[in-house]
Amino acid sequence: MLTGIKSVFVAITEEGREEPSAALGYALSLAKAANAHLVVEAAAMRYTIPYSMIDDFGQALISSENRRIAALAEAVAGTAKSEADFAGVVATIESEQLHFRDMRDRLICRARVADITVLDAEPSAAEIDRGLIEAVIFESGRPVIIVPPDRPKFDARQVLVAWDGGARAARAVADAMPILKAAEAVEILSVTEEKELERMLPGTDLASHLSRHGIKVTVNLADTRSGDVADIIRSHAVGSGAGLIVAGAYRHSRLREFLLGGVTQSLLKQCTVPLHLSH
Repeated sequence: MLTGIKSVFVAITEEGREEPSAALGYALSLAKAANAHLVVEAAAMRYTIPYSMIDDFGQALISSENRRIAALAEAVAGTAKSEADFAGVVATIESEQLHFRDMRDRLICRARVADITVLDAEPSAAEIDRGLIEAVIFESGRPVIIVPPDRPKFDARQVLVAWDGGARAARAVADAMPILKAAEAVEILSVTEEKELERMLPGTDLASHLSRHGIKVTVNLADTRSGDVADIIRSHAVGSGAGLIVAGAYRHSRLREFLLGGVTQSLLKQCTVPLHLSH
């Protein structure tokens, strides 16, 4: 039984491309499993161009596009209400049309007063939605679940914890404790250098801690000879049938990960299993 989660926040951002969302269905099923209140933000992006840069015809086109995007967001809000009513989930549903900065601030504020936030995955680091994902991860202080397109239902019977012993990983585990306690099995995966494996058994201390909470846990080790860290985590999660990966987010700065690559950026770029991330 999933307890300890009382509020779930999901944001579906509409930019006019009518992209399908798995986050809404995932958040609904999570809220139902936890008997939690669901807050849905069907946010519409608002575009403006200064009058000095465009003529009246161009302004009319922008206004028409904004109305179309707002109507799409309203349709998402209507769908969310119908599905929440059908699932028996108590929900608060809002739809606002906002500029990017205002939308970002709104989502951060909503996430700060929720136990967990659910967002759709965005593979491209250059897209608006990725910026919103990173803003919520960095600035809300709350855990975020990133949902791939083909995972519209919450399923955390098998959970994989990506453990490096760091502060962010520890935060992620603490934030995910309600889900870990409800899981049938939790696997700790530590990916280390070959030399480190010879002198330590990473993850064993965490396993003892989780066992004291009544969690059925196993520990697995892998070293970087078998590939990139993110690739190892992904392939292990798929191979073990995990429905959720719990991990700390952005051990390095966003800029460094964007320029040089990093585990979080790689996991977000190719998100095959829902990611429970904390920073």
